[in-house]
Amino acid sequence: MSALSGPGLLEALSALANPHRLQIITALVNETNYVSQLAREIGISRPLLIMHLKKLEDAGLVKSRLELSGEGKAMRYYEVLDFDIQLTPEFISKTYKG
Repeated sequence: MSALSGPGLLEALSALANPHRLQIITALVNETNYVSQLAREIGISRPLLIMHLKKLEDAGLVKSRLELSGEGKAMRYYEVLDFDIQLTPEFISKTYKG
């Protein structure tokens, strides 16, 4: 993940400020997974999961790719991207200008 600007920092923090999205990040740390399987693992509906994944993807924290299964079914896989957000007062004052 590239250096965060003020709006990028706010978007990343907003995306991470939800327990479902933290569960998604945790589930994707060691493996790429597709939407239906991920929804079952986390225990939420596919539409709700897709909404949370979009928020994480928009913030640059996860990425997706479309693959075809052996049966020709389109499956969207997600993986977590590397990120490191270290918040200090100095970092905030340099990156966020209100």
